Amino acid sequence: MSDIIQLLPDSVANQIAAGEVIQRPASVIKELMENAVDAGASEIQVVAAEAGKTLIQVIDNGSGMAETDARMSFERHATSKIREATDLFALGTMGFRGEALASIAAIAQVELKTRRDEDELGVHICISGSSLESQEPIQCAKGSQFIIKNLFYNVPARRRFLKKNSTELRHIINEFQRVALANPEIAMSLIHNSVPLFNLPSGNFKQRIVNMMGKQMGDQLIPIETDTVMVNISGFVGKPESARKTMGDQFFFVNNRFMKHPYLHRALMDAYDNILQPETIPAYFICLEVDPKIVDVNIHPTKTEIKFEDERAIWQIMNAAIRESLGKFNMMPSIDFDTDDQIHIPVANQDFSPVEPEISVDPFYNPFEEEKKSAAASYGGSFSGGGYEKPTKTEGWDKLYSGFENDESMQLPGNDNTQFVEHVEPVQQTLLSSGGDESTLGQNRFFQLKNRYILTTVKSGLMMIDQKRAHERVVFEGFMHSIRKGASLSQKSLFPEELKFGPQEMALVNELKSDLLSLGLELEQVDDGTFNVLSTPAGLESVSAAQLVDGILTDFRDGEVDLEKEVFEQIAGSMAKRASIPYGKALSGIEMSELFDQLFACQIPNFSPSGKSIISILDNDELEKRFMS
Repeated sequence: MSDIIQLLPDSVANQIAAGEVIQRPASVIKELMENAVDAGASEIQVVAAEAGKTLIQVIDNGSGMAETDARMSFERHATSKIREATDLFALGTMGFRGEALASIAAIAQVELKTRRDEDELGVHICISGSSLESQEPIQCAKGSQFIIKNLFYNVPARRRFLKKNSTELRHIINEFQRVALANPEIAMSLIHNSVPLFNLPSGNFKQRIVNMMGKQMGDQLIPIETDTVMVNISGFVGKPESARKTMGDQFFFVNNRFMKHPYLHRALMDAYDNILQPETIPAYFICLEVDPKIVDVNIHPTKTEIKFEDERAIWQIMNAAIRESLGKFNMMPSIDFDTDDQIHIPVANQDFSPVEPEISVDPFYNPFEEEKKSAAASYGGSFSGGGYEKPTKTEGWDKLYSGFENDESMQLPGNDNTQFVEHVEPVQQTLLSSGGDESTLGQNRFFQLKNRYILTTVKSGLMMIDQKRAHERVVFEGFMHSIRKGASLSQKSLFPEELKFGPQEMALVNELKSDLLSLGLELEQVDDGTFNVLSTPAGLESVSAAQLVDGILTDFRDGEVDLEKEVFEQIAGSMAKRASIPYGKALSGIEMSELFDQLFACQIPNFSPSGKSIISILDNDELEKRFMS
């Protein structure tokens, strides 16, 4: 066999590249916004319809392109950023691979209108599936306007893999936020289905954060600033009390480029050690400025993952900078010596002579002897031991019995039917008083290990139950039963709790609001980003609405869930997770017995709603093997 290797056509090669660079509509918006930033735009407007599946429009007032450059920009590996390989290590711009526009044109219908400031006429180019359809002069504004229609129209398999509009919109918002935060000096706006989501004026970094995340974020920011030979670090971190269980407000920028770096994320979390609530993550917006020669941004097609020459040193510098800022925030107020208030220090009186305080001490006190006497009294016996004993005063002992000579009520029990029960241990006392009642014996079959597991004996051996997962299953099936009956019980709030959300979370809450109502959680939007909790599910009064909603958003924010098919199960599982018994809670015998009965009344008692094991049995054969030696 010969001549089996051949070059791919450009259209096929571009579609393959599109699979790496253009994964969803959000990828298109990211690439076009970065090109607008590189073009020196001071205003960027993004318009999307149907989460970018049918229309994406990015308009900027940048430098624009000449006719020849506009046509060449759609060719693969055509770029204005680099001329030779060494330029890769001195990049100060965003897009540089020359694959974005070629990849977009390969899987969509693209229109470009662009004009330079010095040109009277611009150029209008139409490309569909990598094929040039038209190119003609046009009168248009300075800058560039890209119109992307019917994404993946010629790759139906890729289009079927796109998620629901709400999910794709969340990805669009994520990409928009990353570019907008990295370039606060550029005014940006985002419009979806004719509804403005963001309208961000130009400003400084903190103003951009507040305008994007909400005014409540401004009060939670702690500035950080450090300059070293290797790296300059600036930005803001959130106060420990504002940390949340939801991811999404964590941003790293290197030379104005958003990046994901788990190693540096651990450096930040280490700085917050012992001052965060369990399983919470603080918000942070951190900018790093480094020499482009010591960082490689060319290790991933989307350029969100980068590599430093000396990551360990940067880890230590960042960790120290954040610890310093947190230390300043937590410092006690210092004395202001410039104040007019005088500090009055009392002057000692010369005629006053201090008297040494007197302390009464019992030289015969022995705490160990007291414990022995207490134990002896409990069991009706006596203990002997060493140590000192306080002399017993016996004067007047005969007066204790005066007046009781003829009192029959004080006679000791004889041979009659009167029962005399001494003081015994609480469990033993319960057994004696109940006479071995079956319900009481059933409660005492359970034992709690480390306030985490419930142990009990069964015919096959020793059963171990995860108490949190077991209660999670019970609560989950209760929610699902209420949904099927169509009668969810809710508790009206006398004083509605107020919840504040950012634009991304607000869109998700509005989408899930009707489904939450079916589960008894009623939310009412007061103004932009603020909701009141009018009612909560009955039986979950111990869990705040903020915890419930925050947990639901955590599970939905990055999850790829079909909201039409699995929304009720997903929300019910999320709510059950937050409302279940926490680890570390001590349970009484009655509580363990009730949980055991409720668990085995469930349809699926073996697994939690998330699919984790609830029950584990150590069988009799395994127990016998452990004692054979």
